[in-house]
Amino acid sequence: MRKISFDRTTPLRGPALAILCAVAVVGCVSTETHTKALAELDAAKKATAQLQQKLDQEAAQRKVAEQQAVSLGKERETLAARSSELQSRLDGLEKEKGQLNNELGNVRGQITDLENKLTSGNASSQEEITKLQKQSAELADNASRIAKEREQLQQEQSQLAATLEQERLAKLAKEEEISRLTRTQEELSKSLQDEISKGNITIQQVRDHLTINMVDRVLFDSGQAQVKPAGVKVLKPVSDVLNKISDKQIRIEGHTDNLNISPKLQDRFKTNWELSTARATTVVRYLIDQGGVDRQHLSAVGYADTHPLASNETEQGRASNRRIEIVLYPKDLKRITGQLENTSSGTK
Repeated sequence: MRKISFDRTTPLRGPALAILCAVAVVGCVSTETHTKALAELDAAKKATAQLQQKLDQEAAQRKVAEQQAVSLGKERETLAARSSELQSRLDGLEKEKGQLNNELGNVRGQITDLENKLTSGNASSQEEITKLQKQSAELADNASRIAKEREQLQQEQSQLAATLEQERLAKLAKEEEISRLTRTQEELSKSLQDEISKGNITIQQVRDHLTINMVDRVLFDSGQAQVKPAGVKVLKPVSDVLNKISDKQIRIEGHTDNLNISPKLQDRFKTNWELSTARATTVVRYLIDQGGVDRQHLSAVGYADTHPLASNETEQGRASNRRIEIVLYPKDLKRITGQLENTSSGTK
């Protein structure tokens, strides 16, 4: 009789496979969930960093504004006190002038009476007339001195009033300047949101100065001064905002780290001075030729490694120092003040 054997594991093969598949699926789902959570955590960290940066900027702006407000307030109080003092002196001079005029009138009347008496033979001596004439001359000199001092005080008071008005208009002009710059910052932040979230671009406003900081890798390949296609996509929204600005000076600054130019590139850029200047000039050319920004508002300057943001001892620090900065600052605050002055005069 032939012996028949059975494989005891055969009935378990199906359930075992099912369990293994389930474990694999759970593992895939767990990995996907973990990756998604890490991405969300990274995005939250970036958002938190951006928010903290914005809060720091706003705190710095508030501090500067408070300091300037205190300084302007003290200066205005000093000028107001000086104006009040001048007015008090003017009032005193007016009173003194009135008294002198009365005395002068009395003395002149006495002289006339004595002269009449002398003519008619009623006066006993010429000495009294001479004394009164001398007193009259002194009073006339005092009256002239007071009139001159009064005129000088009026001129000084007028100058003080003009200074106070000029300061008021300058303050209004500064506030309007800052308000427009804030709107520009908001527009740029919205246009460059993706690059800002990646940490490639930062935008900082301190009172009436706005700085757009771009790390070099956004615009240029290593050791190059030609804007790469990805950099053009970044400069396009920047130029769309800048070409609408007519009351700011726009300075393009090139910055590098402190490492020497590699020998293979020294035929083009001898030092970091040439490289930083070439990059700044390239950005200016793009803003003019492709962005439509008025050339009269633009300037380019290369700083090489003389204005570092971080230590050049680490790669991270050097990466931060290799950058292009676009700085917006007031072009002519006096002109803006003059426009406000004309507007103010027209409404009176």
